[in-house]
Amino acid sequence: MKRSASSTFRRAWPNVTAVILFIGFVFPVYWMFATALKPTGDIISENPVWFPTDITFEHFRTAFGADNFWTLVRNSVTVTVLAVVFSLVIGLAAAFALARMRFKGRRGFIIGFMLAQMAPWEVMVIAIYMIVRDASMLNSLVPLTLFYMVMILPFTLLTLRGFVAAVPRELEESAMVDGCTRMQAFRRVILPLLAPGLMSTSMFGFITAWNEFPMVLVLNKSSEAQTLPLWLSSFQTAFGDDWGATMAASSLFAIPILILFVFLQRRAVSGLTDGAVKG
Repeated sequence: MKRSASSTFRRAWPNVTAVILFIGFVFPVYWMFATALKPTGDIISENPVWFPTDITFEHFRTAFGADNFWTLVRNSVTVTVLAVVFSLVIGLAAAFALARMRFKGRRGFIIGFMLAQMAPWEVMVIAIYMIVRDASMLNSLVPLTLFYMVMILPFTLLTLRGFVAAVPRELEESAMVDGCTRMQAFRRVILPLLAPGLMSTSMFGFITAWNEFPMVLVLNKSSEAQTLPLWLSSFQTAFGDDWGATMAASSLFAIPILILFVFLQRRAVSGLTDGAVKG
């Protein structure tokens, strides 16, 4: 009987742990959306309302009606998408060179990118601000896009390098024997096999750039040149924070990430694991 109970416990505890972790991660997201749908009286009540029954969309109307909302949406989408696309193009080219070619300084180049990935970008805020200021590019989306690209490039390069290295050279060589140039072999043979890696790195880059806050706070003081993370801190009144509008704005801010994750999560998870162990 003791062995049976012990065996049951060993089988059950991973599932129990997974459920507890799932609740711990999902509950803040649920509370954010639930708070956005509650009347103000339920939000500030001393007795928490766990499940909103009197649903209202007033807080979402407040968020949609905020100053420059659609301008900030456009800014966030622009800098995020451009940063991800540029990092994928540059990172894929560099990853192919690192995986397929042997040249002097290759190992040091890889180590340098690993160190760049580990370094906290916040320590460079003052230096970047001075460079952008001296270039007269404050309150512009261009330096913000470039910074986001550089921020996510090391992860993109290192992950895609693992995927390129996992593709057998024989496939590329066979295509070249059949008459393809090296570029055609890359486009027709290697690139389709890199789809999981491209999806995982693009999702990571999108989330990183979409959520970035300190750099836009320092570089873009103009309300016309800011992005949505900075907009989330604007819901304050003379009586304090407007928590309903803040939660509604946070929900709107999180929806693109949730949609992206739902569509890409299967390939993204396999991409992260494959790219981490291969090459």
